[in-house]
Amino acid sequence: MSHRHRFGRFLAAVAGGALLLSACGQSGGGQASKPSASAAGAAQTITYAGEQEFNSYNSTAVNNLVNSTAMQRVLAGFWYYGQNGVVTPDKDFGTYTKSSDDPLTVDYEFNSSAVWSDGTPIDCDDALLFWAAKSGKVKGFQVDGTSGVELVKAPACKAGDKKFTFEYSEPFADWDSNGPGAADLLPAHVAYKAAGMSEADFIAAVQAEDAKKLEAVIKFYNEGWVIEGGIKDMSLFPASGPYKISAMEPGQSLTLTANDKWWGPKPATPTIVMRVISQEEQAQALQNREVNLIEPQPNPDLLAQLEGMQGVTVKTGDQYTYEHLDFNFEGAFKDKALREAFAKCVPRQLIVDNLIKPLAPQAQVLQARTKFPFEADYATVAQGNGAENYAQPDIEGAKALLEKAGKAGMEVKIGHNLPNPRRTQEVQLIADSCGKAGFKIVDAGDEKFFEAGGPLATNTYDVALFAWSGSAEVSQWSSTYTTAKECSEAGKENNNGCYSNKEVDELIKKLNGEVDKTKHPAMIAEIEKLLWTDLATIPLFAHPGMLAWDEKLQGIVPNPAQSSVTWNMDKWTLAP
Repeated sequence: MSHRHRFGRFLAAVAGGALLLSACGQSGGGQASKPSASAAGAAQTITYAGEQEFNSYNSTAVNNLVNSTAMQRVLAGFWYYGQNGVVTPDKDFGTYTKSSDDPLTVDYEFNSSAVWSDGTPIDCDDALLFWAAKSGKVKGFQVDGTSGVELVKAPACKAGDKKFTFEYSEPFADWDSNGPGAADLLPAHVAYKAAGMSEADFIAAVQAEDAKKLEAVIKFYNEGWVIEGGIKDMSLFPASGPYKISAMEPGQSLTLTANDKWWGPKPATPTIVMRVISQEEQAQALQNREVNLIEPQPNPDLLAQLEGMQGVTVKTGDQYTYEHLDFNFEGAFKDKALREAFAKCVPRQLIVDNLIKPLAPQAQVLQARTKFPFEADYATVAQGNGAENYAQPDIEGAKALLEKAGKAGMEVKIGHNLPNPRRTQEVQLIADSCGKAGFKIVDAGDEKFFEAGGPLATNTYDVALFAWSGSAEVSQWSSTYTTAKECSEAGKENNNGCYSNKEVDELIKKLNGEVDKTKHPAMIAEIEKLLWTDLATIPLFAHPGMLAWDEKLQGIVPNPAQSSVTWNMDKWTLAP
């Protein structure tokens, strides 16, 4: 899986475009998404398979790609990642325009017909819940990052208002994706009613930034939409998009059906079932047509298996997702010499050669955390940034550092999500190489690695192996490398290992405020040099994306961003 992150949102997070933890115009988006089959003649249900179970309607509090993927067309917003991962306004949901550069001001207006699926109007209180959580100005909300929204003062809207304004204290580069986007906007009325508050009291408390009065709302926001053992009360999960949640079978599936209160174009297929199927079983499920679409993490054997199937379309391509190793700065790896010793023995090139090149022959070792090889300015960011010092394993160098630190035989628990065959292979390759340097590598794979209270959240690992899934926005990875408010599950946002460098903090702040995009590559290159000097993390490779689907399925448009293939699911049809 990937973690979602707003790369400030990359999907191991997801302001508008944060990174997500990844296990790995028109409301659904654009001309290319129009199906050729008529909806009238299409099947009534389409089934999509993923390896992880949907576990939170609130994907900003539980920052995991599976949640955002599931909610793409359930929780609509002012924008979404459309074709090719481009930030695309959703004009069915509402409109937004920049009305001033000084101060930067963006005006939003919900569609006059916009209502939640329970009939409650979508308006001011919903915008204020988004702001309260994402601005960081009301303490206690658990979110994936505050990049951008922390610069915005509380909207001055009143109960029932369909319009609100974001006024910034300083420029922000990604303002167009900083308001509520797909999967971002949550129903305020559900939260404040659960907390025993009135709408008027909720609005007043948010605008006063009164965390004490909002304490019960904050608790519900953080915990009330987390799903354990299925959905007990469906009224807590209303929809604002073309689909709504209609059923959930724990450990098995999530069922979405057409939202009869949706005011935009109706979904082409009435029902989408999102099944939970392990990586090892997805191809067989597709071959048996138990499912119509799979989006697994690719490996050479799987690709060969899928390409040998009749009636199946297979596509691979670039993704804004990358694999990496993260150090736990709360443990032994707080010592830079030990981070350097470990980095010297990680066989990055061998991992790419053995596990990625058979799928993507042009694949290369990733030399940056903030840009991808398929992006035009990658070379500017990657060249001479320090990655070259770790191009190939230096076993003797690693061994010398380890012995000097008195840590020969040091145990290193590499945490990752299970089951994931490729990650298991990666750990084995690292163990073979780093074992020669004197490390004792332990495969600490865990089925609950990404869950609330799990190893990643509680820092009970030495090195974490996972992926971030995001977009091209510069602010997406802000919270990943910015000093955490506190090294806790609620306080560290996307900075899971609790890395800290005040100079990096300042440079990220300057980058996010630079609206001249021609200046970004040089600024990012400076940040990358510091990240390599500190060995904040070790990037491994950019993920090649893989989709496979029944050739009768129409309207499938791969998307490299964290929105995944589900960005236009309301346009999918399946011929009988």
